[in-house]
Amino acid sequence: MANLNESLQDLMTLDGAMCAAVVDYHSGMLLGSIGAGVDLELAAAGNTEVVRAKMKTMQSLGLNDSIEDILITLGKQYHILRPAEKINGIFIYYVLDNGRANLALARRKVSDVESRFVM
Repeated sequence: MANLNESLQDLMTLDGAMCAAVVDYHSGMLLGSIGAGVDLELAAAGNTEVVRAKMKTMQSLGLNDSIEDILITLGKQYHILRPAEKINGIFIYYVLDNGRANLALARRKVSDVESRFVM
């Protein structure tokens, strides 16, 4: 088990990691963050809308499933949003430099961190 700060620090060990945050998707508020390169307050609020929209769409479609992660690929960055399985109402937001990061390793890292995360 890892607390908030340990979890965020673990995410930053991957090559290409720029910043990471844990976000409450009910309020859009940051619960914790690390790194630089992105305005994490603004990104938390905006990406909360992405997570909410996907959850609402899944419900409307009658999909009996859960989101593993949402990947947004920009010209120079990967953004990974991963709702926590064990803690309702939060997601991990992870930003990586796509010129340096390995996407498969990044998805695995955020999955591993999420599985050990406790509040």
